[in-house]
Amino acid sequence: MIVILKQGIGADTPEVDRLREVVSRFGDVRLESHRIQGASRLVTEIYLLGDTSEIPLRNVEELPFVERAFKVSEKFRQIGRHDGEAEPLATEYCGVRIAADSFELFLGQCSADTPEYVEQTFRAVTQSGVHNSRIGAYKPRTSPYDFQGHGKQCLPWVFELAGKHGIKILSMEVCEERHVDEIAEALDAAGNPVGVMLQIGTRNAQNFALLKAVGRQQELPVLYKRGAGITLAESLNACEYIASEGNRQIIFCLRGIKSGLGEPHRNFADFAQIPVVRRLTRLPVCADASHAVGKRERSSDGLMDIFHVTAQGVIAGANMVITETHPEPSRALSDGAQALLPTELAHYVQDTLLVRRAYEDRLALAKKHERGSE
Repeated sequence: MIVILKQGIGADTPEVDRLREVVSRFGDVRLESHRIQGASRLVTEIYLLGDTSEIPLRNVEELPFVERAFKVSEKFRQIGRHDGEAEPLATEYCGVRIAADSFELFLGQCSADTPEYVEQTFRAVTQSGVHNSRIGAYKPRTSPYDFQGHGKQCLPWVFELAGKHGIKILSMEVCEERHVDEIAEALDAAGNPVGVMLQIGTRNAQNFALLKAVGRQQELPVLYKRGAGITLAESLNACEYIASEGNRQIIFCLRGIKSGLGEPHRNFADFAQIPVVRRLTRLPVCADASHAVGKRERSSDGLMDIFHVTAQGVIAGANMVITETHPEPSRALSDGAQALLPTELAHYVQDTLLVRRAYEDRLALAKKHERGSE
């Protein structure tokens, strides 16, 4: 059972003691308190853990400090929507808000290669009107002989350049628990010129020790990328691991799944499941068209496949899009084949925002028809 307290009532208050007293009459139930950043407000959620089948909802809901209470029937206990009763989750970090009703773009390199290229990338990103980026310091690769990233050595100059060019948040993949500590230490040493969103890549989608580690720290938000070869439910349960450790600043990212049916694209775009994730969970959703497409090919209509696949994600309701760019893709040390050129970013951003406006028009139309049917 989840109990949502009225606005302004915190976790360590006499009201929570009163709630504990009421529910203890019906068995051995443990209370766990969480301060949740919802889509529009901060709320206190109290989780009743144990056998709550004998606790009457009415006894809890009638308490004057309780806004509402509901039984948890779904397997996604922490991130589930629970028939719309649970507060939608949001991430508010470094002046950026990512929620069910917002939209953000993250443009950047797959891997940090040279300071010159990284600076050119950040400059191009901000010139396109975007203030969030992505960049890799730790890169798990299919071949042990491929470039694995510069590691913690590049963090000081990457963070300095990001701050210099006004980047607000960097999405940065981590592969081991120590990477989380290295990023936090480098941010502090640099004076926190930028924020970092910890990225769980598809190769670590079920690295449960890593999922718990990013969940235990609650300062940095987490971008979780769906596992390329596992089911949607398995990936959502991985997010449960993160949330169950205390961090609910999670964005779920769809990035295509491995299937020969997707050829000649790198992966098979799974963006039709964006509304499914939004229906099953209260997490914001991201679309990664770069890894779905994997190539800078152009259609006969003059638009790149990456533009088209991005549009599929945005029109389906994605709250965030993450896309790769590089000043010289042929010289990129990883995933250059799918990176947009800096000169293409302005068009890409304008096209993406055009589709986002179309999605918002669809929502307005749906509400109009809903009101008309009442």
